Amino acid sequence: MSCGEPHETDCSEILDHLYEFLDREMPDSDCVKFEHHFEECSPCLEKYGLEQAVKKLVKRCCGQDDVPGDLRSKVMGRIDLIRSGQAVPDQDVAASPTTPRSPDTGTFPGLHVTRTC
Repeated sequence: MSCGEPHETDCSEILDHLYEFLDREMPDSDCVKFEHHFEECSPCLEKYGLEQAVKKLVKRCCGQDDVPGDLRSKVMGRIDLIRSGQAVPDQDVAASPTTPRSPDTGTFPGLHVTRTC
């Protein structure tokens, strides 16, 4: 999306990093660029307002759910691995099913799925 007007910071760059701006996960100097862009670009300002409203709605409706401690620690551990540049396994060993798959069918014994459509 672009309003068609020339800006110091292109609309596509603003929209690509909109969530970082919303979450205040960028340097202050970049935030100033975004604020300046919103002052002169109404389509981007409108998109920002919409995303901000959605974020507030999600927080209001879903923000009270407690996250299990083990899930939080797994997620934070993966974030730490990624930030440190270490290889991150595709699947957590603890998350693997404990019931082995049947070699013939590739399914789990005792698991029956009924199609409804």
